Amino acid sequence: MINPTYENVHNHFKLNGFHLDRDDLCRVAYSFIKEGEDFEKPVGDFLLDWFDSKSYIEMQTSGSTGTPKLVKVEKQAMVNSAIATGDFFDLRSGNRALQCLPVKYVAGKMMLIRAIILGLDLDYVAPTSHPMMNLDDMNYDFAAMVPMQAQNSLKELKSVKKLIVGGARINASLEKELMKLPTQIYETYGMTETITHIAAKKVGEKAFTVLPNVIISYDDRNCLVIHAPHIIAEETVVTNDVVELVNENQFVFLGRIDTIINSGGVKIMPEKVEQKLETKIDKRFFIASKDDAELGEKVLLVIEGDSFEIDKTIFDSLDKYERPKEIIFVSKFKETENGKVLRKETLK
Repeated sequence: MINPTYENVHNHFKLNGFHLDRDDLCRVAYSFIKEGEDFEKPVGDFLLDWFDSKSYIEMQTSGSTGTPKLVKVEKQAMVNSAIATGDFFDLRSGNRALQCLPVKYVAGKMMLIRAIILGLDLDYVAPTSHPMMNLDDMNYDFAAMVPMQAQNSLKELKSVKKLIVGGARINASLEKELMKLPTQIYETYGMTETITHIAAKKVGEKAFTVLPNVIISYDDRNCLVIHAPHIIAEETVVTNDVVELVNENQFVFLGRIDTIINSGGVKIMPEKVEQKLETKIDKRFFIASKDDAELGEKVLLVIEGDSFEIDKTIFDSLDKYERPKEIIFVSKFKETENGKVLRKETLK
């Protein structure tokens, strides 16, 4: 297909084994809304929105970095994003893909659009925490998951050629397990405002590589600035993500500027401390801070689950000011639907 638009449906596109054109998809959408299972109703709503007369879609941001909000995204920009992903991961028409992400958010929507535009043979299953549990003898060229789904699918992932993992950061222990698999696995970087990912890196690598036609720079805070006029509605997105630029196409994510802790005049990046500790604590945790009369802010270690005695030698690898001054146990972390921990809400 040459220069596809959002009105096109690739003639090789399949959904759960059936060739469907635009009219078929609208009929399926009505069926999903009227008679479908709970996870199918949002698919029906999205398909009807996709094929209506408007040139844009309204999407809800996840709320992981601020208050959830509705954003308008041009449909043609979503098509361009799908094509860029296809080029980056060498996806071809007829490739078999697994869709196991909720269509409520941009990542799930984009898996559908990639299939429709690129002509993928898409199997759509319920977006559960164990998405491949009942997919016996199924082989896939491409799939997308959040880290929790990948963690719960380690035994089955050998039947997937290429997997992208996004929505939340891959921790060190999961990365170690994923690197043992024959599957080509990539961690992605992106957000709703960039219409899902604009960069990806193979597990085990440090630097993200941007997709075609994405230009990156950083501002005076060392935060990533993304310029992708074919994909991003505002043309330029200024993030709060502190990065190190490797070259014009690659960057290393260091942490978020709005989580930096100033303790005794020393700036501490929580993500850097978490990386030093993530092989030493087998529970979910994060580094945060609270006001302190002497230090300004003091470092907190927040751990999910019941309290237990911590061997203080696990902090030996930390610098003096990085060491937690207090350890807090929280029974259950607050998180987004894609598994990203909501730090501020959890602390409250």
